[in-house]
Amino acid sequence: MGPNERRYVEEVFASNYIAPLGAFVDRFETSVREFTGVKAAAALSSGTAAIHLALRLCGVKAGDRVAASTFTFIGSVAPILYQGAEPVFVDSDESWNLDPLRFEEACEKERPKALILTHLYGQSAKLDEIVSICEHYGVTLIEDAAESLGATYGGRHTGTFGRFGIYSFNGNKIITTGGGGMLVSEDEEAITRARKLATQAREPAPWYEHTELGYNYRMSNLLAAVGVGQMEVLGERIEKKRQIFREYQAMLSEIEEIDWMPEVPGSRGNRWLTTLTFAESDPMRVIEALEKAQIESRPLWKPMHLQPLFKGTRSYGGKVSEELFARGICLPSGTAMEQGDLERVCEIVREVTQ
Repeated sequence: MGPNERRYVEEVFASNYIAPLGAFVDRFETSVREFTGVKAAAALSSGTAAIHLALRLCGVKAGDRVAASTFTFIGSVAPILYQGAEPVFVDSDESWNLDPLRFEEACEKERPKALILTHLYGQSAKLDEIVSICEHYGVTLIEDAAESLGATYGGRHTGTFGRFGIYSFNGNKIITTGGGGMLVSEDEEAITRARKLATQAREPAPWYEHTELGYNYRMSNLLAAVGVGQMEVLGERIEKKRQIFREYQAMLSEIEEIDWMPEVPGSRGNRWLTTLTFAESDPMRVIEALEKAQIESRPLWKPMHLQPLFKGTRSYGGKVSEELFARGICLPSGTAMEQGDLERVCEIVREVTQ
């Protein structure tokens, strides 16, 4: 937590208004708008809820096809199933993010209605190429920037290139409200409609009137107060995350088999997690050695096309993300880490790999 979260939460308690909506919800939405430069934002209960609303607002319905990065977290793609639509998974390229060539192949053969593009581990995908393909094939772009708040491509924030962008404030993200998300767009009318859908689609009547299906997706005033305080230190968090990556890179430079997740040209990631692959060593041996020292690390995401839930789903490519999953690891990357913590992690990695 930063210096002001507790003070803002106390203000919420003093106001005796902690329920959904409230002054801090408005302030949180404003802070995200001003930071990213986007026109409109709606604070929601999760990033997954934001993706679901984006699909609904794009008119995705049962039987439609939605392309998505296969190398991602389940929350990125589960909303496709919420809408009764069919996912079409697209492999990664050397950037670890979605491969534009594979995506174009999917567009040619599947004609998806939308693309959910994940900016993986805080690193921007190849937006120029992907946006161009979306425009050519009439595919609506939804940016899953859950992990990449503060990352930029060509000086512009991830999450602001598509019709919709989403951010997450889950407990493990670069800033957190404990749980929450944000839907952003240049389309102010769409965000106004998103707020209605997120509030059970209640009509403006003295009683509870409903003419369409809505959801209970709005963020509470209490959590938004934490978000306001977190946004005040986001810049510092990004710099600390990037510093952690540089320290790891320097301290493990003698291990030649390590390959680090790259930044695509013209981008600047937030380095939410420091991630790497081993050419020869078994990453699970490293994870187990760290666990014995009570240090948490994790494998990279298991691709969605390998998940039992999605057995039989169409996918384009898969070998790149499969190899990343088999060879990769996420190192501890919390911004509370000190130099001694980093050195301790690196010592164990060296012991296992050399």
